[in-house]
Amino acid sequence: MSRINPKFLKGTFFMQGDEACAEGAIVAGCRLFAGYPITPSSEIAERMARRLPEVGGLFIQMEDELASIALMIGASYAGVKAMTATSGPGFSLMQENIGLAVMTETPIVIVNVMRGGPSTGQPTRASQGDVMQAKWGTHGDHEIIALAPYSVQEMFDLTIEAFNLAERYRVPVIVLSDEIIGHMREKVVLKHPSEVEIVNRKKPRLPPDKYNPFEADDDLVPPMACFGEGYRIHVTGLTHTVKGYPKSTDPLVHTELIKRLCDKIRLNADKIIRINEYYVSDAEVILVAYGIAARSAIKAVKEARSEGYKVGLVRLITLWPFPDKYFAQLSTQVKKFIVAEMNYGQIVGEVKKHVGGKPVIFVPKLGGDPHFPDELLDIIREVCRNA
Repeated sequence: MSRINPKFLKGTFFMQGDEACAEGAIVAGCRLFAGYPITPSSEIAERMARRLPEVGGLFIQMEDELASIALMIGASYAGVKAMTATSGPGFSLMQENIGLAVMTETPIVIVNVMRGGPSTGQPTRASQGDVMQAKWGTHGDHEIIALAPYSVQEMFDLTIEAFNLAERYRVPVIVLSDEIIGHMREKVVLKHPSEVEIVNRKKPRLPPDKYNPFEADDDLVPPMACFGEGYRIHVTGLTHTVKGYPKSTDPLVHTELIKRLCDKIRLNADKIIRINEYYVSDAEVILVAYGIAARSAIKAVKEARSEGYKVGLVRLITLWPFPDKYFAQLSTQVKKFIVAEMNYGQIVGEVKKHVGGKPVIFVPKLGGDPHFPDELLDIIREVCRNA
C-alpha cells in the first residue's frame, strides 16, 4: 500500500465496495458529488465528503435526490465531471431529471446501490430489482448505459468506465451495484489516473460563431462546449433544433433528434457491451447472471464442470444496452438457458426475447439473501440431465 501523492491512492487496499466506487470516481476526474444520504449507498457520500476536498473537488449534500441530480446536470454543463449515489427510492425520484440529462446530452454518473423494494422495502438488504427501472424509469424513447459490478475491484474499475462512457457518448451512465457488493470488503488494486484510460468530452473545433451545440459529428455525438468557454449554448428539455432552441411541434425535428439520441448508443453497442464468459465454447446449457448473483454462479458452474456437466456461464457486465445479438448467436449452439437474478423477473425477459425460443429457466431470489452455490448447482444438474 502506498501513496504516490496526497491526492491519489495507489496500491493494494482492503476496502468496502462503496469506498472503492468513490476512489474510482476521483481517478476518473469526478470533482463534484451532489447527493442525499440513503442506505446502502451512504458510504459513497461519506468518503466523497472527505476525499473530494483533498483533490480540489466539492461535496454538496442536497435537500433531496431531485435537487442532487439537477445540480449534477448544471455542474456538467459548467465543465465538471459529476456523480451522485443513491438507492431505489432515491433513484425513483431522479427519473425525470435522468430524462432531462438524456435529452440535453449531459454526461453524468449515477450509482444505484440496490436494495429490496418496492417503496421503503428492505433498506439494509440486497436486491437486483432496479434493472428495468434503469432502462425505462424515465419516459419517452431513449437509450441508457448501465453497468453491473460483481466485486469491490469492479466497483473501482467500472466507476471509471462509467465516467468514460458518459463523456464519450454524452449520456447518463448508471452503475447498478447492490447492498452486498457495496458493503463487502475485499482486496482492491487502486491505480493512479496516469495508469488508466481517462476520457474527456469532445470539445468544439469550430469557432463560436459557427458552433451549433447539438449538431453531431459522424459518430452521432455533438462536441460539447461548456458555459463560460465563449460559446452561446441554449439548453432545453423540449424537443430542439441543432441550435438548441425549442421546436416541439415539428414531427421531423423530433424524429431526427430521438433517432440520433438512440442510435448513438445502439450503433455503438458492440463497443460498449462487456461480457465475461466461462466454459461457453462447448456448453449445452448456459447460466446467465450478473452482479452479486454471478459470484455464486461462478462457483456452481465450476463444480458442475468438475462433475462432467456441459454448462457455461455468461456474466453480464453491461446490462444496457442489452447484448441481444450475442444471445441470438449463442442460442444456435445452446439447448437451454438458466437465468439467476435477485428479483422476480427482469433481465430474464430480455434473454427470452433473444434466444430463438430456446427454453429459459428462471431462478429468482427475494428477501435479501443472494443465491447460494448449492442452490444453483442443484438446478444446473437437473437442467443438464434433461437437456
